[in-house]
Amino acid sequence: MHSVTGKVENAAAVAKEKAEIFKAKAQEKAEKAAATTKEERQIAEERRKVKEYEAKIKLHETKAEIIQDKLVHHHHPHRGGGVGHDPVIGATGQHYHDPAAVGTTTTAPIDPVSGLPSTTANYPPAGHTHTYPHGHHHYP
Repeated sequence: MHSVTGKVENAAAVAKEKAEIFKAKAQEKAEKAAATTKEERQIAEERRKVKEYEAKIKLHETKAEIIQDKLVHHHHPHRGGGVGHDPVIGATGQHYHDPAAVGTTTTAPIDPVSGLPSTTANYPPAGHTHTYPHGHHHYP
């Protein structure tokens, strides 16, 4: 059901982006018609480009939110009757399981230069050094 909802939301986001681009082109055409100099026409064109890029950025942000919602709502059928767990940043297809951390979230430290989550986080968490492929849990 979530994949259908995601596809519908994705299609709606694409339609909204196309409408924004169409609107920007119509505004550009009106501004160019009212323009009296070459520079005014160039300004109208640049404004259109900015609006198109903003629409594309909004589309990609929406797609990222849809994917994130899908991850958050994704449940694994094993371990406690379908309790899901968050992905670990920096892991390459492997999940680091810590029974004490079930129900908590893991966030990467923020890089002070870029303001984005750091990809150089120290994983696996201290004291937990072994991993098993997804679905293969070996409890001590």
